[in-house]
Amino acid sequence: MGITTTFDGVTVTTQANVYFDGRCVSHAIQFADGTRKSVGVILPAALTFGTGAPEIMEGVAGSCRVRMKGADGPPGEWTTYGAGESFSVPGNSSFDIEVVGEPYHYICHYG
Repeated sequence: MGITTTFDGVTVTTQANVYFDGRCVSHAIQFADGTRKSVGVILPAALTFGTGAPEIMEGVAGSCRVRMKGADGPPGEWTTYGAGESFSVPGNSSFDIEVVGEPYHYICHYG
């Protein structure tokens, strides 16, 4: 899978979603068919995100370490992802993400 660089024919929400005191900033985009995604950046930090719907996080630039949380058990192992790589997160779960050095730019695919 190559790195997604552009989206055509979308509606962009210009008001940014700002999380964790500005350490994560994203913008929502919607396609004509109703598909939603967000594009954003995570600055160097160690954060925990919760999910409602399943997500696929696609790395555009930078890298991160990710650890999935088990539903009833301890967190899993840390895995590193970089530009051009993606990871899936189940719905109604959470994951830890750590960004060191350069910001991690991503596209989040929902559903």
